[in-house]
Amino acid sequence: MTEVQDLKYRQWFRGADVDGDGVITVEDVRLMGERFIAARGATPGSKVARRLTEGLEAFWTTVIAPMDSDADGKVDLREMTEGFRRALASPTQYPQQVGPVADCYFDLTDADGDDRVDLAEFREIFGMAGNVSEEDCAAVFHSLDLDESGGLDRAEFHQALMEFFYGDDPDAPAAHLFGRIAV
Repeated sequence: MTEVQDLKYRQWFRGADVDGDGVITVEDVRLMGERFIAARGATPGSKVARRLTEGLEAFWTTVIAPMDSDADGKVDLREMTEGFRRALASPTQYPQQVGPVADCYFDLTDADGDDRVDLAEFREIFGMAGNVSEEDCAAVFHSLDLDESGGLDRAEFHQALMEFFYGDDPDAPAAHLFGRIAV
């Protein structure tokens, strides 16, 4: 793992640690869901709320919880970094390792269901999830919108996440997906 990857993963961790206590727990995932539901203007129990909740529960179960090497119900930065190191060893594994979660995240981000993520949707989720400023969200979004269509299609979204999790270029727009990193 490179220094750039470590910086990106730390930034991701900061966003996932919703309550700021230095660990990621199922409670952080629940709080993240509540924030997403509120951002969508959805009522608890609605179809959108259930979809968000189920997607995030699956994310906890399949991605985060397995990183809990000491089985204390908490994933600290070391456990998460080591977990990413093990799980994300090769970009050829993206379709199996990250792809399904990325598809779920895309669907959750695409609030209007038009199969693309526009700037407002991107800001709403990435700004909230990574505590990224609106200005930084807009800059990253426009850099990721490769075809300049005003929206990220699923392929552009996957390309961004692949670069974030596997790339080591600090100048790649996706390096800053969950907030600016400084090398």
